[in-house]
Amino acid sequence: MTGHDRRRGHESKNAHGRHEHGHGRAHARDKSGASGKRIFWVTVLNAVITLAEIAGGLLSGSLALLSDAVHNFSDTAAVALSYFTGKIAQRPKDAKRTYGYKRAEILSAFVNSSVLLAVSFMLIVEAFKRLKSPETIDGTLMITVALIGLAADIVSVLLLESQAHKSLNLRSSYLHLISDAISSVGVLAGGVVIKLWGVVWVDPLVTAVISVFIIKETVRIIKKTVDILMQSSAKLDYDAIIKGIEAMDKVVNIHHIHCWMSDESTVYFEAHIDMEDIPLSEVQKVYDRIERFLKEEHGVSHVTLQAETDKCCSKDVF
Repeated sequence: MTGHDRRRGHESKNAHGRHEHGHGRAHARDKSGASGKRIFWVTVLNAVITLAEIAGGLLSGSLALLSDAVHNFSDTAAVALSYFTGKIAQRPKDAKRTYGYKRAEILSAFVNSSVLLAVSFMLIVEAFKRLKSPETIDGTLMITVALIGLAADIVSVLLLESQAHKSLNLRSSYLHLISDAISSVGVLAGGVVIKLWGVVWVDPLVTAVISVFIIKETVRIIKKTVDILMQSSAKLDYDAIIKGIEAMDKVVNIHHIHCWMSDESTVYFEAHIDMEDIPLSEVQKVYDRIERFLKEEHGVSHVTLQAETDKCCSKDVF
């Protein structure tokens, strides 16, 4: 559909209006994702197990334990960062940041996932080196430390599970914890194999498998955060939006649509609306209908519209 196909009417006085539909209160809820107490205990658990796994990995010679220690260390930083950036995101809008601070959470999710992705690639490289030159590993110590790590990971996951699906930021940290719990299971299984059969190459193999799994999951989160940071269009049914608005009384066409997200749940929509030559009081009624339509049927959070009477030379939709 081109703008010229939808252009109608004759030149007349331009009627310009601008209206912003805020819904500020609807989005003022605390999205930090979890209580400070839960964050504190998750952080403490991961910090303690990180130290234990570093010591265990060095003493036992297990690369898998050291990789799990790295994951736990990143978990500690990720969870704490998620909490603090979640608090930052709740700051009110000001003259410096008129859109607010919501993208602090998205930046946090991007950094957390990117670090985990880089660490996973490094561990894969190290695992291949170990496969070529296997080292002696203390299976008993490896099993003991892996059991302690798994218990801490399970407790951490349970502490954050109820809130993990409410925030992309906290979900990236939750993914850290899930991946670490899975890696602890792998380390434990590898320790058992090494203890019973002395197959030391299982250790780097477990490390590589865990790292590939984590890479797959983190790439998905990174892609979503990049889309938001690059102001990619929200996933809306634009054909249905255009048809619905242009079918409204007094509307000639809609053009110059811009749509983006400040975080994973806040969608901004702005557009020019060509209208018939009607009084300003009637324009406001059209605005209200469009806003209700966008909010109730398409989940848009903030709407900004500009009324026109055949002003723009181009009537392209985007």
